[in-house]
Amino acid sequence: MKRHNYKNLKIWLLGSEITNEISDFLLNFPNHERYDSSSQISRCSVSMPSNIAEGSSRTDKSFKYFIDVALGSSFELGT
Repeated sequence: MKRHNYKNLKIWLLGSEITNEISDFLLNFPNHERYDSSSQISRCSVSMPSNIAEGSSRTDKSFKYFIDVALGSSFELGT
């Protein structure tokens, strides 16, 4: 079974960059948003590269599922 090296995947690298940018962005959030909105935004941004990394250790069929989950998280972040 072929495994993917997630650290070499462009989509994982992009997801990691987005996560870092979101983390920096959230530092400027107003105090009243720090625990509600910022928490949700942070979790879905971290979910993208995390699901890609987790899926990379699975079969190709499972990997596709984890890519779909990461895509869902990106839609959530966009909202």
